[in-house]
Amino acid sequence: MSTRVHTTERLTVSPAGGSAGAYVTGVDLSKANDAEEIAGIRRALLDHLVVALPDQKLSLDDLERFTDALGGRDITPFVRPIEGRPHVIRILKEPHEKLNFANAWHTDLSYLDAPPSFTVLYCLETPSIGGDTVWANQYMAFETLSAGLRDTLLGLNAVHSAGPAYGTGGYLDGVKDKMSTKIEPSKDAYKEQVHPAVIAHAETAKPALYLNPVYTQRIAGWSKAESDGLLGYVFRHSVNENFTWRLKWAKGTLAIWDNRCTQHFALNDYHGQRREMVRTSVKGSKPKAARA
Repeated sequence: MSTRVHTTERLTVSPAGGSAGAYVTGVDLSKANDAEEIAGIRRALLDHLVVALPDQKLSLDDLERFTDALGGRDITPFVRPIEGRPHVIRILKEPHEKLNFANAWHTDLSYLDAPPSFTVLYCLETPSIGGDTVWANQYMAFETLSAGLRDTLLGLNAVHSAGPAYGTGGYLDGVKDKMSTKIEPSKDAYKEQVHPAVIAHAETAKPALYLNPVYTQRIAGWSKAESDGLLGYVFRHSVNENFTWRLKWAKGTLAIWDNRCTQHFALNDYHGQRREMVRTSVKGSKPKAARA
């Protein structure tokens, strides 16, 4: 990952962390963006995995237009969208609430056949302190495993499901009345999807771990006990602090991240304060296995 500030005619990309993260300035996403600007943001994403664009003033129309420019809007299952905006969800924690949304390490929607390529998250209101988001680089997580474990994982598939989180009777069903983010539990969440344990990124072709503790249920063809032993180790390793970058939000910041090579975690350390975001997902493709 480049550590140099990179400037095009209009965009400046400033690396913000050693493992991931960059700030992009010089672009106004409230205007129709030309192909050069979109390409520059995409290059920054592929280089840095997560980018933050501060001081944006966006309407929901702007947010959807930008999402389309990145590759098209996708639906987020099991979360009620904003009325009249089927591709936009609101992520909200009110001052009296104790629970927040996405307070666990995960990769967005890995339980789908074709999970989103990118997630786009725009900050409307942030607490005075706290409420940061942390990302972990899954290229680096794979690279730093032993050669033997890398070889083992390259030959495995894993079963993903949203059931324990979003299924009828699942965790979020039990707490949905305690959260302002509108959860819609469903028996459909228990459907299972099989993906390679290590995927080849669809654009860079680099191998990335594709296992996360929220949606990865077990190794395909293994018993739960066998899976739990391996996955427990990999889950801990994959979010090692040395692989992470942490963003302090400010009103007007837009963050975009690559779900094909990151996990993320929304911190819940701002009780008594309000935090509000709006989010879209960019269409992706079915993950393909990395090769040894």
